Amino acid sequence: MRKLKVVNIVGARPNLMKMAPIAWEMKNSDSIDSILLHTGQHYDKVLSDVFFQQLDIPTPDYNLGVGSGSHSYQTAQIMIRLEKLLVELHPSIVLVVGDVNSTMAGALVAAKLNIPLAHIEAGLRSFDQTMPEEINRKVTDAIAQFLFVTEDSGIKNLQLEGVRTFLNEGKPIERISPAVLEEFLNLYNNSLSTPIVAFVGNVMIDTMLAVKEKAEREAQIDVPDYDYGLVTLHRPSNVDNPDVLTRIMTALEEICESLPLIFPIHPRTRQRIEKSEFKIRQTKLKLIEPLGYLEFLKLMSHAKLVLTDSGGIQEETTILDVPCLTLRENTERPITLTRGTNFLVGSNPKKIMDVVNSVLNGQIKKGIRPELWDGRAAGRIVKILEQILHS
Repeated sequence: MRKLKVVNIVGARPNLMKMAPIAWEMKNSDSIDSILLHTGQHYDKVLSDVFFQQLDIPTPDYNLGVGSGSHSYQTAQIMIRLEKLLVELHPSIVLVVGDVNSTMAGALVAAKLNIPLAHIEAGLRSFDQTMPEEINRKVTDAIAQFLFVTEDSGIKNLQLEGVRTFLNEGKPIERISPAVLEEFLNLYNNSLSTPIVAFVGNVMIDTMLAVKEKAEREAQIDVPDYDYGLVTLHRPSNVDNPDVLTRIMTALEEICESLPLIFPIHPRTRQRIEKSEFKIRQTKLKLIEPLGYLEFLKLMSHAKLVLTDSGGIQEETTILDVPCLTLRENTERPITLTRGTNFLVGSNPKKIMDVVNSVLNGQIKKGIRPELWDGRAAGRIVKILEQILHS
């Protein structure tokens, strides 16, 4: 039986949470031969291997072993090593997720080799060109043939950028009906040079909903029997600038006077704090080693609030109905602000404390689950991709 050969590319830990439900669906598909390729962008075993184990992701079929380096170095090394492999594999489709260097590098190689490209999490925009992720998102969307969207802002952004072919007129596709599949085939056969956009939901939420109960049962961590907050901090704009880092750490220590904080700290962030002039004095600011996905999800589910500069955590806290303070000046996920539990607070200690005090005083907004964040996005994506076999 002829199958659709799909190369799924991952490189960083956020990719793993997004790729997991795709891998689950493709494993059960009779129409798809799925190949998992890890670029090695995030290579630390402690930080990566546990995600494969906990999320039941198969061992990668290939690992490029790129390792650390500047954005340009990582991107170039991935492209050099990936090109030869894709020529040998000759896949039907290359699939990339998210917005890391591996995403853009995989997209560029596929485009140069004229291999159809699918991008999951398309259309998100922070409108901040200083963010490497913004460049990765825009480049990938500009050269992909299939754009799978998580929220309505993605549809609007792609329309503004000139994309014109939208499955189901850009409206959310809850059920992949025969009519939807027929429309897809018509669009695909008649618009081979034009990307096709489908609003299908959020694969990261698929993962979270699928393993939330497992996290409660199996996570190797105890939830404190008191109120606490949870912190993540890793973006270069926050940790590489000593002034910004000091402002954020000052705010965290002030928060600890009212609410203990648990801070699973990235090795790079720890190094930056140690090199800075800031000295941690608050005993209620508990720095711990990085956590596996199940352990972090369990802590996040029970937290009083979360402070983060991560993109995905803004989405997860929206579904968990946990207040989220995003330590950035912008977000590419605006639905977490308009319908979710997210607040943009930047690095200004006063602004951070104002929102923290509001949350602790019970002045919080109730999250409303965004459309199609229902745990079935990956199934929709795979059903659409399967139709390419029939074209």
